[in-house]
Parts: sequence; structure tokens; C-alpha cells
Amino acid sequence: MTEKVNRTVVRNTSFQKNGIGIRERHNERKNDSYRNPDIVFERLPMNVHYKDCPTSYCGMFDQMVKDGAIELCGLKPDAKVFGELVFDVNTMYFEERGGYEFAKKFYEEAFHFAEKKIGNEYILSAIMHADEIHRGYLDDTGKELYHYHLHVTYIPVVKCEKKWSKSCKDKSLVGTTKRIFNQVSNSKFWAFPPAVDEKGNPVYDQNGKQVRISSYSLLQDHFHEHMRAADYEDIERGERGSTAEHLSVIEYKTEKAGERLVGMEDRIAEEEMRLEAILTDRQDIEHIEAYANDVSRMGKYNDSGLIEVTEKQHGILTTLAREGLYSRRTLQELRGEVEIWKDRFSKAVEHLKDLYEETREMRVAFRILPEKIKDAIAIIFSSNRALAEKEKVLDASRFNLEIKNLRGDKAKMLEDFERSR
Repeated sequence: MTEKVNRTVVRNTSFQKNGIGIRERHNERKNDSYRNPDIVFERLPMNVHYKDCPTSYCGMFDQMVKDGAIELCGLKPDAKVFGELVFDVNTMYFEERGGYEFAKKFYEEAFHFAEKKIGNEYILSAIMHADEIHRGYLDDTGKELYHYHLHVTYIPVVKCEKKWSKSCKDKSLVGTTKRIFNQVSNSKFWAFPPAVDEKGNPVYDQNGKQVRISSYSLLQDHFHEHMRAADYEDIERGERGSTAEHLSVIEYKTEKAGERLVGMEDRIAEEEMRLEAILTDRQDIEHIEAYANDVSRMGKYNDSGLIEVTEKQHGILTTLAREGLYSRRTLQELRGEVEIWKDRFSKAVEHLKDLYEETREMRVAFRILPEKIKDAIAIIFSSNRALAEKEKVLDASRFNLEIKNLRGDKAKMLEDFERSR
């Protein structure tokens, strides 16, 4: 049997501003309930913040822009301005070395690596999750092990230099540095550097194109080197070429658990992000605003100060008014239905949680000793049926005895009556 290899993995994901709220609610545990069944609510206080965000992620971002700490020059509206690093090692690595306490020290060192890579001032939050149970071990052994991992949310910032252009009046300044500023740029931060040979010369492929090194591959190298330098020498770098470097948290956990379904929260989050992007699509909003402006400009004032509209414009306005009233009523009805279903869903979730807790021991026992548990259940049901049959017989006997007693009482009453005559 080959010895288990403990591999370090760090994954990077980038987010638009309108998509980071979902990650914040997940990382900071701000949701009232979670679709991920792995989260154990009683362990929420055990999550460790190495850096806490005093406000929301977006609030901190906007404040840094306002203070001039970062600049957004040159960014498109849909640019990715947030990033998240997720540091991970297989669960048994921590379990075999002290569990929770060992994981806290390990990820504190991983946070120091993130500080060196990102810059502490651009890290918004760093939190180790200690509340997610590894369901694969629970299913196989009945033992509760927890999957420790670190989320670091940051802003990708690079130093930029702006030089005086040829249009500068003072020609002596042309080409010299005008100012240096901190630019938010995900593409520049994770730019792929050119590969060089042992002599420092650039390397080209067979087509004559310059070879570049994956910045994510370098991230794996540097993290592994940092941790080994910090005396964590019993870990190996994530496999080169492995897609694990780019997998989401849930995909990686699923792969490590033998392709078990251990939760779908990140995938659901991605779909919610797409939905949010659709709902806030600028093109649709601009079309609506343009049409609304056209409607507002209908008609013109006459000499009496009244607005005159054409028959066609009047038809448009009355149609919109009618549709608006019907839509308002429909919207109110739908909101009422949504509240009803939200309440039903909340009650169903609570019921499922209670049911899940009540059956925990039975489920664990069934996984460990399935045949014995099946036999025990069969015996219990067989005993219940036999007991029910006995109760039926007993009830029938009691009924017959009561009838007999009633008949005896009636005969005695008749006998007493005859004597009295």
C-alpha cells in the first residue's frame, strides 16, 4: 500500500464587483441558512480570522478608492476587481498532526504568504473555515473529521508609473515619471511572465512564439517553497498540470472524496452570480431608461399651460398606465406568494435538520453494520406485528367478558324483579 502524499494546493478565483457579495456571505458565514450540508453550525465560532474586514467587502473597496489608496483608471465596467485565494491540504494531514490547533498554525503561515504575495493593505479578509465536516470520512468510518481550509479575499493591485507625454510644455519632462499610483488590475497582477533559459535568454516554441509561464503555476511553486521554508517539510507541491490548481472548492472536495456529492454551494453561487449579472445588465437598463425618457417627452404645452398629446401618444400612455396597474397588483400577489413559500421552505429546512440529527446515529450504524441493522429492524417490526396481534386477541377477550357480565347482570335483575312480585 503506497503512503499517502500530502499536497499543498492554492486556488485563485476572480470576481466582478457585483458578484463578490455571494462569496462574502459564504466566507463570513452571514447567511441564516446554507445549502451546503457539510457546514456544522455549532462550530461556527471555531472559524479563525487572521484578518477581519471592518465593513463589507464592497464598502471597504469603495472607501479605498475614495481615499486614493487604489485607482480604477482604464477598467471596464465588467472588470474583475476582487480575487480569492483558497489554501488547502488533504484532511488527514491535519488530523494526524494535531487537528484544529495544528491547522490554525499552518494557515497562519499560509496567511503570511498571502501578505507577501498580495500586500496586507490589499487583503480584505482572511478566514480559516473549521466548520465543514468531511462527509466522506463520516460515511466510511462514522468518525467526524473537519476539512480545514483558508479563504483570503483581496484586491489585485499593481504599481503603475505614468510618464509625461510629448504634449507636455516643458520638453525636458517628456518621458520622465509624472506620478506612481496603485492600479486595480487583475490581468496585470496575474500576468504570465516570459520563460528564460539557464543563461537568462527568452525561450521560444517550435512556432517561434515566446513561451510564457503560467502565473498560477508559479503561485503553487511559491506557496510550496514558503511553507517548506517555514518548517512544514512533510508536504508536497500540487501535481504539475493537475486541474486541481483551477478547480473550485466544491469540485476539489468532491474529487478528494471519491467523487461523492459533498455540497453544491459554490456551483449554486456561480449560477446566482450569472443571474445577478443578467438582472443588472446595463444594456437592458439603458433601453428601459431610453424608452421612459421618450414617454416623458410626449406631448407639448399649449397656451393654457396644459399638455396636448396626439391620439397615438394617448393610446400609448393609457396602455402603459393599465399595464402598470395590473403589474402592480400582480407583483403584490407574487410577493405574498413568495413570503408564503419562503415560510414553508424555512419550516421544511428546519424539519429536515431535526430529522437529520435524529437519524444521525442510525445512519452511521447502518453504514458500519448494514446487515446487522437490517436484521434488528426486521426483528423490531416482527415483534411489533406480533404484539399487535396479541393486543387484538386480548381486546376481543375483554369484549366477550364484558358481554358475559352484562348478560349475567340482566339475568339477575330479572330474577330479582320476579321475586319482588
